[in-house]
Amino acid sequence: MILPLTGLAIGALLGAWRARRHGGGAADMAQWGAAHALALGILGLFLLLLLSRLAG
Repeated sequence: MILPLTGLAIGALLGAWRARRHGGGAADMAQWGAAHALALGILGLFLLLLLSRLAG
């Protein structure tokens, strides 16, 4: 259960950092953070499912 949550947190931080690097404001950082969080959260979910299937 920790992989999707970790993906969400890392995605939000990565998206906000990328938006800030490109000169975006608070709304841009929120939008980029949300988009990256969703993408990495879904990736973490699939990784969790794959690992659970392989483990047992």
